Amino acid sequence: MQQFNLCFRRVKKDCFKFIKSQETKADKFKNKERMIKSFLIPLCFWISKKSENKRPYFVGLAGGQGTGKTTISSLIRIILTKYFRLNVFRISIDDFYKTRKERINLSKRVHPMLLTRGVPGTHDINMMLNFFKNSKSKKFKRLKLPTFNKAIDDRFNKKKWYDLKKRPDVVIFEGWCVGAKSEKNNTLKKTINKMEKNKDQKFIWRKYVNDQLKTKYKKLYSQLNCLIYLKAKNFNLLQKWRLKQERKLRTKNKKNLNTKIMSREDVLSFMQTYQRISQNMFRYTPKYASIIINLNSNHQIKSAVYKR
Repeated sequence: MQQFNLCFRRVKKDCFKFIKSQETKADKFKNKERMIKSFLIPLCFWISKKSENKRPYFVGLAGGQGTGKTTISSLIRIILTKYFRLNVFRISIDDFYKTRKERINLSKRVHPMLLTRGVPGTHDINMMLNFFKNSKSKKFKRLKLPTFNKAIDDRFNKKKWYDLKKRPDVVIFEGWCVGAKSEKNNTLKKTINKMEKNKDQKFIWRKYVNDQLKTKYKKLYSQLNCLIYLKAKNFNLLQKWRLKQERKLRTKNKKNLNTKIMSREDVLSFMQTYQRISQNMFRYTPKYASIIINLNSNHQIKSAVYKR
């Protein structure tokens, strides 16, 4: 406990500064001290101990839309860097989305719904596999990695890409479907929302996405050393939090006329593409995740369960 208190004193200023940068006048973080002290610092001690034998140590961080993956992974990075003196690189699976042009081609070739970013199959899997491979190489060479701009639904200009100059000690790889597993074909056939019923009547889209999970994404996720899962109570909460996320995006980008900010209807429609995998993750991920972080309906950490 004394170690946790010492750690908190050292990282408090930087963590609070980051949290403040994420707030808007309408959306303020509550119980931030408890979140850091009771949950994130013990988690960082766990990661630090695990990472001693493997360099780099790959941490998968998963959670549905709006669960706070970016905030939590960024705070973990701050703590591991500031207190444990580790070289930590954080990146989202979202940064590896195929370009809008590539998704247009994919939507023409396979199914129109693949124009919508998000599901497995809409990421550049080869780029991710190369990133994992090169990060592990003892002959590490400088890496340039993409950053994705959701406001314009395409990658940022290469000038704004990540520049990884040194082999990391810890890689935090976060994303809503990180660690997701494929489902059986008999459950795949049954539609779960209006979008699937109306736009994927022959379940071509569902099958394509599921096949991606079964093959390429399975290979990718098998390289993670651990998986942390942010678990919300239900899909309705995720919809509520995703709408809140979009409001924040709108507030921060209101001066930029080129932003593709979604309306409430757009968000709810968009999230139907996430629903099947999200609900399967609710059901199955706690069975194989290393750590489950349970979130309450107020968007705060309620408890953390360490499985291994």
